[in-house]
Amino acid sequence: MKTAHILSICALGLGFTMAAPAMAQDDTEKPGRTRVALGPQLVPSYPGSDTLAIRPLIDVSRADAGEDFKFEAPDESFGFAVIRGSNLSLGPSLGFEGKRSSDDVGGLAEVGFSFELGGFAQLEMGENLRFRAEARQGVTGHDGFISVLSADYVLRDGDRQLLSFGPRVTITDSNYQDAYFGIRPQDTSLGLPAFDADGGVQSVGVTIGYIQQLSPRWGIYSYTKYERLLGDPADSPVVAAFGSRDQFAGGIALTYTFGKGIE
Repeated sequence: MKTAHILSICALGLGFTMAAPAMAQDDTEKPGRTRVALGPQLVPSYPGSDTLAIRPLIDVSRADAGEDFKFEAPDESFGFAVIRGSNLSLGPSLGFEGKRSSDDVGGLAEVGFSFELGGFAQLEMGENLRFRAEARQGVTGHDGFISVLSADYVLRDGDRQLLSFGPRVTITDSNYQDAYFGIRPQDTSLGLPAFDADGGVQSVGVTIGYIQQLSPRWGIYSYTKYERLLGDPADSPVVAAFGSRDQFAGGIALTYTFGKGIE
């Protein structure tokens, strides 16, 4: 999700440091623009949860002088293109998932904080349509595999106003689904039947994003998202007892543009 992209701030700072000498050598080069969004968001406390957690919504975008900010969906994970063609981009992807405590699910196994490493491929079809596929492997926490397929239709008036919306499909393997939706035989004493999740399509949904510039410097960044659990996650006794098949998220942030303001 375009969730707490704290690493993006570090990457941006590194980019500024590396770019400074080159910029000093060419005084005629026009400076670019940087837009920073900061605010709160509500997301499921853990996959399948029926409660929401408040987390920071952070986004950092960079544009060269005279160019619009490139579109980024509000729920995509942190990443950057290392290979960029006329309409195809490839690069690494980083994802995070918060901890699920044992108390959240009646004494079932805890799932620690999950850090996910992987990559993405992105295809832009003209100015209004973008397809993106992400694939990541959990290296902590759930230790599973997750892939997110998305399509976004984008309507924009330069950087002054932007509306995006499109479908989402989330696919996870058995390790991921067992971590959040499975019940081990030794845990049946807690009153729930053993349940083994096989992996597959976990959910389908839709995401809507909206950006509105209020002045050359200040603006609003917002999104809302809905997902519906399918397959074994939807049939899991964990969801029936402690969660919900309907998953909601949303956030709103204030933006500030450094460099040349948006006119």
